[in-house]
Amino acid sequence: MKKPVNVFLVRLLPIVALFLATSCNKSKTADAISEKEKPDAVKSDSILKTTAQIIDTADYNKRMLALSNGDTTGKWPVKAPYPLPGAILPYNRIIAFYGNLYSKRMGILGELPKDEMLKKLQGEVAKWQAADATTKAIPALHYIATTAQGAPGKDGKHRMRLPFRQIDTIIKWAKPINALVFLDIQVGHSTLKEEVPTLEQYLKLPQVHLGIDPEFSMKSGHVPGKKIGTFNADDINDAIDYLAKIVRENNLPPKVLVIHRFTQGMVTDYKRIKRVPEVQIVMDMDGFGDKILKKSTYLSYIKKEPVQFTGFKLFYKNDIKKDPNGLYTPEELLKLIPQPIYIQFQ
Repeated sequence: MKKPVNVFLVRLLPIVALFLATSCNKSKTADAISEKEKPDAVKSDSILKTTAQIIDTADYNKRMLALSNGDTTGKWPVKAPYPLPGAILPYNRIIAFYGNLYSKRMGILGELPKDEMLKKLQGEVAKWQAADATTKAIPALHYIATTAQGAPGKDGKHRMRLPFRQIDTIIKWAKPINALVFLDIQVGHSTLKEEVPTLEQYLKLPQVHLGIDPEFSMKSGHVPGKKIGTFNADDINDAIDYLAKIVRENNLPPKVLVIHRFTQGMVTDYKRIKRVPEVQIVMDMDGFGDKILKKSTYLSYIKKEPVQFTGFKLFYKNDIKKDPNGLYTPEELLKLIPQPIYIQFQ
């Protein structure tokens, strides 16, 4: 089967030029950020509050069964420990805008001016709420905080950690609409064990969650963008262990971990991926293409290799190149087995 090609494969180099053209902050890493660039304690009251001290297991099971959408394979819903109180999933459906503030070509988050972008996001949330009144639709800003690079950089890791002040900006933007924030990592020649801890001060905030992208994990030593990368279960478990530790040490509700995927090889040994009460795992169907191709990818790699929850990515431009009506509607995606609980727009 022909696999969708991710839009980032041809868009790595522009962000280098854009980034290098900014201020002296460009050379800073997460280990050398000034005090003024440390995160603002911007917290959404609606996210901070936990509505119960224990999980209503009957209600949780009912919601998980509904997400399985009549699956007959026996794989869905996935068997996993019940989450800690305050869990986002399956009680909410996350509607996320994805991108980077240094480039208008990496996603809708950086393409539009702030107010226009937030208004458009709220419009998408409203569409999903109308399509499925049984699950609350909530907004999220999914920001690429560490980008894979074509150039090796000083340490040869082929990745760039962007300034913390950009994360502060995203957190401020999210507050007025009570949006979650996801910080996304493209490791290049680095590892999740090395990169995730650099974001700890943000991940300690209850509204901040994590995304990881196997496409740019270049275990083969290739330059990012030349080949499609991969994470194995051990890589993903490193991220899960770190998030679980943060949750326990800071008495937080569970973290959501989004993993991008659009090929078989991007995630290997999926059966060994840990399922723990502190972390909720979303396997997000990435990649662009027409509806038939995207559905085939979802069924081949997301449905057949269940981890916990599922997501579906929509490209405003690339999904409709061959068909002006090619962008999936909420009503169409709700027919998928299982139903995606995380929807991302790029």
